[in-house]
Amino acid sequence: MSSTPHDPFYSSPFGPFYRRHTPYMVQPEYRIYEMNKRLQSRTEDSDNLWWDAFATEFFEDDATLTLSFCLEDGPKRYIVSTASLHEELITVRLLSPPARTWSWMFAIGRTLIPRYFSTVFEGGVTDLYYILKHSKESYHNSSITVDCDQCAMVTQHGKPMFTKVCTEGRLILEFTFDDLMRIKTWHFTIRQYRELVPRSILAMHAQDPQVLDQLSKNITRMGLTNFTLNYLRLCVILEPMQELMSRHKTYNLSPRDCLKTCLFQKWQRMVAPPAEPTRQPTTKRRKRKNSTSSTSNSSAGNNANSTGSKKKTPAANLSLSSQIASIARSPVSGCALRT
Repeated sequence: MSSTPHDPFYSSPFGPFYRRHTPYMVQPEYRIYEMNKRLQSRTEDSDNLWWDAFATEFFEDDATLTLSFCLEDGPKRYIVSTASLHEELITVRLLSPPARTWSWMFAIGRTLIPRYFSTVFEGGVTDLYYILKHSKESYHNSSITVDCDQCAMVTQHGKPMFTKVCTEGRLILEFTFDDLMRIKTWHFTIRQYRELVPRSILAMHAQDPQVLDQLSKNITRMGLTNFTLNYLRLCVILEPMQELMSRHKTYNLSPRDCLKTCLFQKWQRMVAPPAEPTRQPTTKRRKRKNSTSSTSNSSAGNNANSTGSKKKTPAANLSLSSQIASIARSPVSGCALRT
């Protein structure tokens, strides 16, 4: 017999009282792994319904996707690093630093998220996946926040040439704390990117200066294709026009009439003074009537007083007239008059 003490909470898997452990909730990073697998299962025949199902599976109905990055001013020339020719992939570097940069931030809603992912593949990308390293998780009442400062978006480009693009940045995700665990906010801040070209392609065209010049040009801007950038710019232009489009769809008005109506309503909101809160009218409370005994007593006293007042009315009038006469004859002073 073994000398180890028997654990009262241990249950053998072969015994009659074996119970499985309670399944744990899916980790947020595993949801990104599932999203990568779903993107890899995409085919060339994937239509808008497939992308809508993809967004419904991983994004909430009110989700937002935000991209922040800096774009260079004008076209830039790149050169190939010859120091890394012994590696399988070589890095395409920037020849001269950009003279001016602008910070861009594109935020799109849930209805435009499926189209965003589809434009990535329509721009020549054959594979897309995300890699999270050293991410931090924080749990809240109804959400889980994942902050990954070392996130990499890796894309494989098949045209115009085979290129691997690694886009690095910070990714902040907010998941709903439920069984579905879908993404509520997606914010990816791009810091840098690298375009990698296989060494075999350079070896094949080492004697062709035209092909080398073509290889030296970048195919993306901050890791995003021109197809995706144009779509993001279009979203920025069309986002303020959502009210016009909804009004045109609802009332079947011309674009000019929709614009006039929207501007007139906005002008009315600006000119009209803020509505004051309505005050409830104060209701006067009636005094409670006395009890029956008090009313009878008071009525009896009133009757006695009325009979007495009838007898004392001339005297009362006389005293009042004498008071008025004494006040009229008194000099004007700050003293109080007595009668």
